[in-house]
Amino acid sequence: MRTQLSIIALVASVITPCLACGGKSEPAPAPVAEPAAPPAKKFEVPRDPNNIASLAVASKDHTTLVAAVQGADYVASISNSGPLTVFAPVNAAFDKLPAGTVDTLLKPENVDKLRDVLKYHVTTSALMPEDLKDGQVLGMANGKKVTVHVKDGKLSVNDANVVASVRASNGALHIIDGVLLPQ
Repeated sequence: MRTQLSIIALVASVITPCLACGGKSEPAPAPVAEPAAPPAKKFEVPRDPNNIASLAVASKDHTTLVAAVQGADYVASISNSGPLTVFAPVNAAFDKLPAGTVDTLLKPENVDKLRDVLKYHVTTSALMPEDLKDGQVLGMANGKKVTVHVKDGKLSVNDANVVASVRASNGALHIIDGVLLPQ
């Protein structure tokens, strides 16, 4: 019985368009497709939940950083096998910047400036707090340098305080309370 109903439905779907065109053999006009909107960039998180990119995406305190990394198309860069050390500013650090700075950096025409700022937060090697010494100078991915400070057991880089550090599968992630800006 089901087979007969399926055959009837199939025949009806073939005959109905012919009846609609008055029995003529001309095909019905094809519907005009609307142009597709460009796909939105998506932050594709690596499968490794302990990867620097995964840790940043999972943090509610790093949504601005995640948007910047996405806007610079650097997701793959911080997802690679490393080792990397990333100094990751919290949202409040971006809020301290002059009004409009983040919005300006996120504009497509400013992607090179955004990339320079982001690369100023990354160095090679997996450097945990015990590896960093007072006065140590680190070469960053943008070719510029930052200076590490240790005072009373507290770690900072340039003028940003390190508020937490996490070992990641592809390096080290240091949470900082300021945005590092290249000179």
